[in-house]
Amino acid sequence: MTLPIPPAHGGEEMVLATPDDEPGVSLWRSAGRRLRRNPTAIVGASIVLLFILIALFAPFLTPYQPGTAEWSGQVTPSSVPGPSADHLLGLDRFGSDLLTQLVYGARQSLVYGVVATAIGLTIGTTLGTLAGGFVSVGGRLGAWVDNIVMRIVDIMLSVPSLLLAVSIAAVLGQNPYAVMIAIGVAQVPIFARLLRGSMLAQGQSDYVLAADALGLRKRRIVVGHVLPNSMGPTIVQATLNLATAIIEVAALSYLGLGQPDPAVAEWGRMLVAAQDRFSAAPQLALLPGFAIAITALGFTLFGEALRESLDPRSRR
Repeated sequence: MTLPIPPAHGGEEMVLATPDDEPGVSLWRSAGRRLRRNPTAIVGASIVLLFILIALFAPFLTPYQPGTAEWSGQVTPSSVPGPSADHLLGLDRFGSDLLTQLVYGARQSLVYGVVATAIGLTIGTTLGTLAGGFVSVGGRLGAWVDNIVMRIVDIMLSVPSLLLAVSIAAVLGQNPYAVMIAIGVAQVPIFARLLRGSMLAQGQSDYVLAADALGLRKRRIVVGHVLPNSMGPTIVQATLNLATAIIEVAALSYLGLGQPDPAVAEWGRMLVAAQDRFSAAPQLALLPGFAIAITALGFTLFGEALRESLDPRSRR
């Protein structure tokens, strides 16, 4: 739409463009534009991208294999060799290259964190959709389903997430699948409650009332409109939960509930192995601890920036 402006003093007529000329922008595209202008999002995304690249290209970043004790003869009870030309970060207490352990530990943390979050997201969104969807449809059955699902979620929330993960991992045994399942199940109530609340809020929107007035079936409104528009906060929470999952993977490994194979590098196990050598070689604990903290910080920064970019109240 354009509005003509009369010429002044014999000049040419000007045309003023109104906002109607600007094409509509979707929610996610608009959020992407704000993310690119957000320094916090850039820093977080850079850390996450670096972490992913290190995990994917681990075999190309170091010439050694993880878990080898090839240089164990150089390690003594009172000293651990430090950085050298062959080993940029030195050796660990077992005679393995420390840089190799850190690089391959990033791969394990990425796999465990992504799979655990995917398990929690899948089960949690299923429960949240059942509760929020049946409430939106209405009726006595909807109230019963919502009460049953949310009471299960409340029971899970009554137990601290790390304690719940430790209990599940202890029951399932010492294996990598137990760690991923334990952390994933501990995240289920977070996603379920968040999605249910988001669906209930979307159910009061004007577009839902309009669709209902047009005669669309409530199930179609819930599945085709309410659920897709409610997934934004859940996706943001999944990004934040990746940081928590990485920390909990290290915690379970630290407690001896992680990968039993000593040839598999894990940041949590590296912390355990460094306890009795901290005074002689503090880098054995500081470096994996620093890697865990920086990785979790990257996911947290990016997740918070994504949440702000999708929040209409924070748009400038």
